[in-house]
Amino acid sequence: MNKTPQEITDYKQQWLPGHPVRLHSDLEDKGRTWCKRCLDKWEWHYKRHTNIYEHTFYFESIYAAQNFAMEMGRFANL
Repeated sequence: MNKTPQEITDYKQQWLPGHPVRLHSDLEDKGRTWCKRCLDKWEWHYKRHTNIYEHTFYFESIYAAQNFAMEMGRFANL
């Protein structure tokens, strides 16, 4: 289903903050690649530098958050 950028933004505003997962900043590319490969654009969001050496990924679904954390291993914190 194709959604416009505005529709995606509006939809995300309904569920954010959702289920956050903190990830070490060195794994930003790996995290974004996983999200793009496994989820639709409107099911995840991330913010850079939410803490020292840390980015936070937000997920609509708790299952997506758990799968993401498992995939990222010890560098991710639910």
